[in-house]
Amino acid sequence: MKSILIATILSLSLNGYRMDTPANVSGKVYDQKTGATLYGVAISVVGTQVATATDAKGGYSLRADKGDYLLFEYIGYETKRVKVGKESVIDVRLVPREPSLDEVVVVGHGTQAEAKLTGGVADRGAPMTMRTYVHVGHIRQPMNTESYKGFAENKFHNPLDEALSTFAIDVDAASYSNFRRFINNGQLPPTDAVRIEEMINYFQYDLAGPSANEPVAIHTELATAPWNPKHHLLRIGLKAKSVPTDKLPPSNLVFLIDVSGSMMGANRLPLARAAMKLLIDQLRSNDRVAIVTYAGSAGVALESTPGNQKAKIKDAIDALRAGGSTAGGAGLQLAYRTARQHFIKGGNNRIILASDGDFNVGASSDGDMEQLIARERQNGVSLSVLGFGMGNLKDSKMELLADKGHGNYAYIDNITEARKAMVTEFGGTLFTVAKDVKVQVEFNPAKVQAYRLLGYENRLLEKEDFNNDEKLGGDMGVGHTVTALYEIVPVGVKGTYPGDVDPLKYQPVKERLFVGNSKEVATVKFRYKDAEGEKSRLQQVVVADRPQELANATADFRFASAVAELGMLLRNSDYKQQANYDQLIARAKGAKGEDDEGYRAEFIQLAESAKLLARSNELAVRDE
Repeated sequence: MKSILIATILSLSLNGYRMDTPANVSGKVYDQKTGATLYGVAISVVGTQVATATDAKGGYSLRADKGDYLLFEYIGYETKRVKVGKESVIDVRLVPREPSLDEVVVVGHGTQAEAKLTGGVADRGAPMTMRTYVHVGHIRQPMNTESYKGFAENKFHNPLDEALSTFAIDVDAASYSNFRRFINNGQLPPTDAVRIEEMINYFQYDLAGPSANEPVAIHTELATAPWNPKHHLLRIGLKAKSVPTDKLPPSNLVFLIDVSGSMMGANRLPLARAAMKLLIDQLRSNDRVAIVTYAGSAGVALESTPGNQKAKIKDAIDALRAGGSTAGGAGLQLAYRTARQHFIKGGNNRIILASDGDFNVGASSDGDMEQLIARERQNGVSLSVLGFGMGNLKDSKMELLADKGHGNYAYIDNITEARKAMVTEFGGTLFTVAKDVKVQVEFNPAKVQAYRLLGYENRLLEKEDFNNDEKLGGDMGVGHTVTALYEIVPVGVKGTYPGDVDPLKYQPVKERLFVGNSKEVATVKFRYKDAEGEKSRLQQVVVADRPQELANATADFRFASAVAELGMLLRNSDYKQQANYDQLIARAKGAKGEDDEGYRAEFIQLAESAKLLARSNELAVRDE
């Protein structure tokens, strides 16, 4: 870590390096263990002022002469020194190491400060990030400081011991577009970046909408589990009602845009500007928009303006420039104050935050942000979050803000995704039709030996929370669909399943008694509140013990199961069993359907790329 400190301070003083100097050494840097390319590796020529960092695909290039030594440094890896020979292409594999938590250098805009971290163990559930920069000419380039909150996968439960499974629905889809970004950059995503429920819910499914008096309809389907034909897979689908655009309530929107230095780069502020302008094109004369920005401090870039003054709003967006530190707390407070000043009773009052999630000045801890949003949520102002950028994305913080703000979280990796969020799914992104939606499933022990919920690990609730209207659920927007999958081990299936334990020796064996209707596998209940209501309503449906063969299941069922299977493989799940890339790709191809927007076709291509990357990583590890 001392060597990283020295190299970082050195790199910050590199004012003599000229961007137009021709590079004659290039290559890529890989993780020696996994074979994945590494973004943000600091590379310097020893004894000179020449330095650079690897790009998103692990590539680099710089000027170096024969006999020079290149120093490769990256947090969490052993430093490597390589002598330049005759070859102009030098690929390097760095060896991972256990991180030291003694000293971390935190650097900001040409100054450095030393921060002491105490304690030798980091909590897996609490993300830890560090920020280190290198200078390439006049460009201040951050190393990879992305953070994802760790979680343990849901396990199998015996309904004799735990008959109820309760969770809040989740319409976020950030994990899928983030996964796509990694694959398109030639890398597999980090394990904790893969949230299976968000990958499944990225896609729309063909479900019948609710009756005229209900905002949400519920559907179920039961078929053979693809990765274990002895098991069953239960699909629960919710469908929110559709509302024509001209019937939607007026909107009071506040764009809260991060214009700090961390938002420099084509895939950050410029993409955020483009996304916001797509949204402006959807607004009506009775909608209003204000723009609040934050960097070293917060300010109002545009007072609340009618939605039909599109040129004025777009001019204000085009004028935004990145630079400075990140006063996220002050920005949120000003955005909420602005929203309250123009509050529309019965309307859609919402802040739309566009950021990489890097709040590092002011009220910046997750706890502070959560308390601020919880207080303001009571005033009827929702918060939706759009994540941008790579190498610095604070995924865990972005998701937290959206969950606590009665909003959704999307990761925008390209203009196509911006169009999906802002145009194609405009109503679902911004207009809530049901809030605090919760699901509770009771499994029949006469039919179910064990069950497991796929995903939703950070949305789990206690069984008592289902009937408690004070406990937050998830929100559903216009036309939204939500899917949840349960893997079921039927009674009578012999053999063990992941997580199974032997019978207890000193306690009587619990009998699987037939109580009620023995032909029922489960009862699915869900609660929701109307968009303006405070008291929840209940619906429920029974799941009959009539599983279909997988080939006879609906196309949506087969496609959703393929997405879930890919998620388990990307996580290297303990519960993947017989999952494999070939079968999920074939099943997705057979279930693509009409696919007018091409999202399912894109998924198939990404799954095929993930298969190749996984195979490449396996071979790289095997060759070492």
